[in-house]
Amino acid sequence: MRQLARQVSAPLTLLLAFCCCLICLPAQAMPTVGQIMPELLPIAYSGGEKLTYAISYTGGLRLGTLTLTITALPEPDHFQLRAFVSTDGGALARIYPIHDLHMTTVVGQARLPVRYEVWQEEGRDYRAHRLTLYDQKNGLVTVRKNDEPPQEFPVGAPVHNEFSAFFASRLMPQRPGEDFLVPTFADKKKNEVVVRVLGQERLKKTILGEAATHQVTPILKFRGLYDKRGDTVIWYTADECRLPVKINSKIVIGSLTARLIAYENSHCPRYNGTGKRHK
Repeated sequence: MRQLARQVSAPLTLLLAFCCCLICLPAQAMPTVGQIMPELLPIAYSGGEKLTYAISYTGGLRLGTLTLTITALPEPDHFQLRAFVSTDGGALARIYPIHDLHMTTVVGQARLPVRYEVWQEEGRDYRAHRLTLYDQKNGLVTVRKNDEPPQEFPVGAPVHNEFSAFFASRLMPQRPGEDFLVPTFADKKKNEVVVRVLGQERLKKTILGEAATHQVTPILKFRGLYDKRGDTVIWYTADECRLPVKINSKIVIGSLTARLIAYENSHCPRYNGTGKRHK
């Protein structure tokens, strides 16, 4: 049960957190590092965006909720990415409760992380706190868990973490058949995550009704904070808001689906307030 419960958190946080399976490509075929489209920043990084997802297991069994927010900080081009994973109201609430809070501070036009903290409360007795600091200029990442001594890892070029990678790739060009890289620090090393744009699809049964979307598969081999196995597909609206309306991740047995049930962002007026009644 603990294994299944921990699997529940994986796709939640990667919507966020980039459930992938790093593609092994020949050196000459490796895609280039993806670049954020500046014209999309004022919408997704308005500093007042909130996304709420319902998480369900194969067959529709409700397991929990994921809430994502992007908040502007006082310093220019400083933002906080907040992800809260909870089993409240789901089938696991009494058996294996989960309350995990992830907070990432990103800076600059590339929205690179400088600080990442996570507080985990899982089951009746598991508690953990992790702090990760990113020295992007000198290519160094420092990680500390609970009261253990900090560990330093050289990474060279700038890197994302799983959360900043998700939000950044959301704003990169999504052309079917064209892959791009998102360098990501996970499992104590730098991973060249390949993001594959599968194509377009009109997705039914979203909070927007039927929606034109881009299907994107981040492909990675690292486990990250949660064990992630199998393919993940993210459906983004095919417009300037790039709203991730659905995420599906295969796990050891079955699959997990995160469906957007509420959205707030005054800089995306066409969807702002959608699904509020679900909160």
